[in-house]
Amino acid sequence: MLSWPAPLLPTLPGTGPALKLHDTSRGEVVATDPESTARMYVCGITPYDATHLGHAATYLAFDLVNRLWRDAGHAVHYVQNVTDIDDPLLERAERDHEDWIVLGMRETALFREDMTALRVLPPDDYVGAVESIPRIVAHIEDLLDAGLAYVLSDGTGDVYHDVAQAPGFGSESGYDEPTMLAYFAERGGDPDRAGKRNRLDPLLWRGERPGEPSWPGPRGTSGRPGWHIECATIALETIGMGFDVQGGGSDLVFPHHEYSAVHAEALTATKPFARAYVHAAMIGLDGEKMSKSRGNLVFVSRLRGDGVDPMAIRLALLSGSYRVDREWSDDVLRAAQERLATWRRAVGASAGAAGAPVLAALRERLSDDLDSPGAIAVVDAWAAATLAGDTEDDGAPVLVRDAVDALLGVEL
Repeated sequence: MLSWPAPLLPTLPGTGPALKLHDTSRGEVVATDPESTARMYVCGITPYDATHLGHAATYLAFDLVNRLWRDAGHAVHYVQNVTDIDDPLLERAERDHEDWIVLGMRETALFREDMTALRVLPPDDYVGAVESIPRIVAHIEDLLDAGLAYVLSDGTGDVYHDVAQAPGFGSESGYDEPTMLAYFAERGGDPDRAGKRNRLDPLLWRGERPGEPSWPGPRGTSGRPGWHIECATIALETIGMGFDVQGGGSDLVFPHHEYSAVHAEALTATKPFARAYVHAAMIGLDGEKMSKSRGNLVFVSRLRGDGVDPMAIRLALLSGSYRVDREWSDDVLRAAQERLATWRRAVGASAGAAGAPVLAALRERLSDDLDSPGAIAVVDAWAAATLAGDTEDDGAPVLVRDAVDALLGVEL
C-alpha cells in the first residue's frame, strides 16, 4: 500500500538527548533505548470516514517520537497498518449503498492527503489488512497447530485464541477482569458469544457470512481476519518482536494492544511484543470524546477546505499534552493561528534573540515525554523577545525556524 511523501527535515547542529516516554504497561515515564535503528508500530485507521482531529492528534504525537529519535541520531523503522476490512467499514458501505473497496480506497487517500498537509513523517511500511491475509491465515494455522486456538463448534468457522494459555495476559493494560470485560464488550469484542472457552477469548478468524467478502482461511474455511491478529502479523512481518514503541490512542490499550501482544507472543514463544506501550489521549468537543459513534467530529480535511493553515491545526493539537484528554474549540484554533503568525514574524526578522538556547530547550522539553506545551512556551518567549527588539544574534531566526520545523514539525 502506498504511503505519503516525506517532508524535508532541516539538519540541526549536534544531537538531541535520549527520548523518555510514558509506558502504559509500567505506569511510568521510562527512557527509550533503541539500537541504531529505532522501531515503532502505530495502529492506523479503519478507512470508513475522514481523518478527524482525534486521529490527527494521535499521529502527531508519534510523529514527534519519530522526529526526536532522528534528532538523537537514530534511523527509524516506522510501521503503520490500514484496517481495510472490518465491521465498521462494511457497515458504513452498506448504509451508504457504496462498494466497501471504493469507500476504503477513497478514505485512505484522504487520510494520506491530511497527513501530508500536517507534515507527518510517513511510515516506512504502510500495510493493509487485505494484502496481509495470507500471512494472517498462516499465523492462525500455527496457533491452531500448537493448541493455542480453537474452531468454534457451531459450524460458523470462527476461530478464537485461548487466552487461558497466555501467560501474563493483562500485563500490557494492567486491567482487572471486570474492566477488561467491560471494555471488550464496548470495543468490538463478544464476551457473551456462546461456545467460547473464556469470555475474553478474542476472535482470530470470522467464518464467511452471507453478503460479506471472504478469503481462503485456516482449516479450509473462508472468511476474514480478526482485528488484533492483523496488527500482530504486520508487526512480526516488518519489524519483528521486541520493537521499541507500540503506539496508538488510549482507547487501544484494551482490547487491541493487549490482544496483539498475546497473539505475537504466542506465535514466537518470546516476550515482549513491544518494549513500551505509548498511548495518546482523546480530543473532545462540547465535553465529549470526539468519535464517529457520537457524530461529533471535526475533520482535518474540512478545516483545510475552509482555508485553515495546516500548521495552525498542528500547533493547536500540540498545545496540550499528548497524554491528557483535551477539548477542541474555536478559541484553541484561534490561539494557534495567532501564535503561528507571531512566530513567522519573528523568524522573518534579520536578527533575533539567541537561538542556541532555544534549540537546547526544545530538545530538553520534547525529550521529556513529548512536552509540546513546554516546547511551545520556549518558542513563544523567544518570539516575544525578538519582536521586542532583542536582536543580538544574526543567525538566530534561521536556527529557530529550522529547530521548530525539525522537532515540532511546524513549517514557518
